[in-house]
Amino acid sequence: MTDETQETQKSFEGERIAKVIARAGVCSRREAEKLIADGMVTVDGKTITSPALNVQPHQRITVHGEALKTPEVARLWRFHKPVGCLTTQKDPEGRPTIFQLLPKHLPRVLAVGRLDFNTEGLLLLTNDGGLSRTLELPHNGFERVYRARVHGRVDEKRLKNLARGVRIEGVRYAPITAKLERVQGTNAWLELILREGKNREVRKVLMHLGLQVTRLIRVSYGPVQLGQLPRGMVEEIPRRTVKALLEKMVTEETSE
Repeated sequence: MTDETQETQKSFEGERIAKVIARAGVCSRREAEKLIADGMVTVDGKTITSPALNVQPHQRITVHGEALKTPEVARLWRFHKPVGCLTTQKDPEGRPTIFQLLPKHLPRVLAVGRLDFNTEGLLLLTNDGGLSRTLELPHNGFERVYRARVHGRVDEKRLKNLARGVRIEGVRYAPITAKLERVQGTNAWLELILREGKNREVRKVLMHLGLQVTRLIRVSYGPVQLGQLPRGMVEEIPRRTVKALLEKMVTEETSE
């Protein structure tokens, strides 16, 4: 099949409704599917409740009663998240969130994954839900690199055994590459590289080894480095890097 024929076929078949919503930057694809199931999405005036629907560019889509905007060019930012804020839009307990710290000139963005309240370092932001999903999916193999300061005695043999993966309280954690950087009295600095990123994964795994995490910093995510970006600051990623990630998205969608 030629490229032209593939494009014609794709145009004829349309795209999945959740993917279209995500690409418009409203939310992630998973969140879009939930909005659809909750009856918050209409297509040409009819409420839909199943994401198993392909739509065409000419069709009118609304989310929460608002017309879906034409997708913007995919953009990506790096943000140095400080300790003491949540990676969420709102918190019922009134705790500060990263979105309260972002500059007003930034468009509506989604966080790529999360960092918990007491974790600092690199957090990626994007206006494109599809790009966010590509970066988050474990099978795409984007490495997350962390530096952890821990209290306790580090058993380097157990640390190396994390490369085999580990099961904690019935939850299986994928292989983690971990190494001891230096020891400072009863404290030590570790480097950990993982590709999965389950909820509070680093803290739970190190606790399993008898280590208390006193500081946790994410220093890179895929091709993006935290570098010398000051705490609380945000900076846009060069277009060439985003283009490479978008090409990975196309490859992923073709293989689905």
